[in-house]
Amino acid sequence: MKNIKVLSVGGSIVAPDKVDTVFIKKFKQAILDYLNEDLDRKLVFVVGGGGPARSYQKAYRAIVEEPDTDSQDWIGIMATRLNGELLKGVFADECPDPVVTNPTEIKSFKGRVLVAAGWKPGFSTDNDSVLLAENIGAKQIINLSNISKIYSADPKLDPGAVPLDNISWADMRKLVGDKWIPGVNVPFDPIATKRASELNLKVITASGNNIENMKRILVGSKFEGTTIGPE
Repeated sequence: MKNIKVLSVGGSIVAPDKVDTVFIKKFKQAILDYLNEDLDRKLVFVVGGGGPARSYQKAYRAIVEEPDTDSQDWIGIMATRLNGELLKGVFADECPDPVVTNPTEIKSFKGRVLVAAGWKPGFSTDNDSVLLAENIGAKQIINLSNISKIYSADPKLDPGAVPLDNISWADMRKLVGDKWIPGVNVPFDPIATKRASELNLKVITASGNNIENMKRILVGSKFEGTTIGPE
């Protein structure tokens, strides 16, 4: 599909603790402005679980003596689907298709917006974004979260960590490792990183709360963020 972009919309900006209605209103208007500038444009949103996912996963671990990975994943997945239904409702006029829960089944869609959520245990919404991009032929993913740039290391652990404008897929794989852990806080999850590297996708990571910056990314102008892979 031509003229289509995939936006991985972090749950941390949709619902950091509770739903951020102020952000979503601004996000909606910016997206509609972008779409209305060219009626051939289409967008896919893959939404994360945010605060509700982490809260319920934490509660599960506090209650169960031997918590299992699949149960934690399913809790997170259900939070992404709740956030997904919210965005589908917000963009109802542009999004006639149901919320996608299996990214491998989608080749096309009817509206100008498609909303996707979590799929199954072992896969984050980052990975769903990569699978959707692969299936629909998108070459770029815009990863919107609560961080403006990727750092050379975890700044909480390494005082020498510096923000990066660009990083190769090889260096990204070294940074995030190769194992998926439910609820782990990484710039782009390891399984998604491996597949995106194989596909040589371009992934831009930026702050989702900076609406003006997001607009610049969408139209290809100079922006603040980190480009992973091809420049």
